[in-house]
Amino acid sequence: MNEKITTFLNSGLLDKYLLGETTSAETEMVESYITRYPEIENAYNTAQHNLEVVAKANAVEAPTSILNTILDELDDAPVIKLTKVNKYKKWYKFSIAASIAALIFAGTSTYFYNQNQKLQSDTVVVDEEIEDLRSDIAKNNAMLDKVMRQLLKLNNPETEKYIIKGNERAKDLKTVAYINPKEKTSMIDVVSLPELPEEQCYQIWAELQGKMVNLGILDKADRKLRNIPYMEDALALSITIEPKGGNTIASTQNSVAQISLQ
Repeated sequence: MNEKITTFLNSGLLDKYLLGETTSAETEMVESYITRYPEIENAYNTAQHNLEVVAKANAVEAPTSILNTILDELDDAPVIKLTKVNKYKKWYKFSIAASIAALIFAGTSTYFYNQNQKLQSDTVVVDEEIEDLRSDIAKNNAMLDKVMRQLLKLNNPETEKYIIKGNERAKDLKTVAYINPKEKTSMIDVVSLPELPEEQCYQIWAELQGKMVNLGILDKADRKLRNIPYMEDALALSITIEPKGGNTIASTQNSVAQISLQ
């Protein structure tokens, strides 16, 4: 791989391009490199896959629609119908009309006062909804930053990808480990785990200097990309079936998956 390609891959432009954060000039350059260099095209395809992994790991349910809430509040606003008041020609009817007008005025004043109070209450609700929206935007920005950092880790040229598949005892088991010996980081993505009895669980181990080191429990309900402890000079990764809650010593006789790291 020539120096030009290496420099490009280490620049982070490919990750920015995938997240739509490049300028028009940077976009043109990235697309040109993808077209011209098979190594970069391959890195782009891998990065797309990694982005899907990260997106799945950080997926959340969409928040309740604030717009619909506001529209519902507006739909409840009263419509005031104005009626035409007939004028009486005879003077003795003026006092009756004045009394009726006074009653109408009093009723209307009360009505508008109540509507004003309701409007103020609705305004508070809308303000709270807007504040919630701002909070959601802040959370989404934090999530995007987390996605970017995870994607950078996965797309780092020093990161090695290990696909761990189950043996005859757990044919449908599949996990993917991402290990970067330079930055000393390890992550694992649980793709699929066969069902186990309630009193059992899956546990992942690192083989190190003739002993098995616990790296944590793998939970089917927690399918997401997550960090696991990095073990210097680990020879292999192994997954075993253990009692619920995990074990302090690996039950090697219950091993369901293993992969060498050498």
